[in-house]
Amino acid sequence: MNISIPYLICSLLSFIPAIVCHEVMHGFAAYKLGDPTAKRAGRLSLNPLKHIDPFGTVIMPLLLMLMNMPVFGYAKPVPYNPSYFKNPRKGDLIVGLAGPFANLVLAIIGAVIFTILSFALPSSLLVQNDFLYYFYALYLPMFSLINLYLMFFNLLPIPPLDGSSIFAFFLPIKYLPKYYQVQRYAFPIFMIAVILVPYVLHFNPIGVYLDWTAGNVFDLLFSFAR
Repeated sequence: MNISIPYLICSLLSFIPAIVCHEVMHGFAAYKLGDPTAKRAGRLSLNPLKHIDPFGTVIMPLLLMLMNMPVFGYAKPVPYNPSYFKNPRKGDLIVGLAGPFANLVLAIIGAVIFTILSFALPSSLLVQNDFLYYFYALYLPMFSLINLYLMFFNLLPIPPLDGSSIFAFFLPIKYLPKYYQVQRYAFPIFMIAVILVPYVLHFNPIGVYLDWTAGNVFDLLFSFAR
């Protein structure tokens, strides 16, 4: 697969802010609930270097891009301590949902800017100006779509993805210790499956899921443009 320079640049400028804002919002939500752990660790910063995970932020997105699959990934998880929360289970749920919510807001912002520009910019200007063309026709749609991919990927109820906090919220307390033990093994197995299953079975369940969820929301958000 040949990847053009504009496509690669737009991908990076979409993916990095998406994961940084995602992780910062986890930490910010925990901080507002009384937990200073993320703040003390310097994870409320918008500096991407504070959040990069070598595999999840760099290697996996590049592999997915080369495989022509939806580009998503993850950053280093933001540390937090639920014991600071007045209601640990409720606090854990709020912190878990804060990241995907941030991505939804960013996706909406991208769609709103795209819609405004679709009415404000004459077609002739887009043809004459390369920057405006790539910003409007490539970057904004990609920015929104990657944020939606990241949102729905993280909502999967698989530890340690954010969706697992929703699952744990409804799980009876007596099962929580065992559930937390499973977390350390579930994600590596899941990531192996994400890469291998499409090649072994010639079927990509994650891609189907993201097309059905993120793809449909994307179509809705961008349906208001001219």
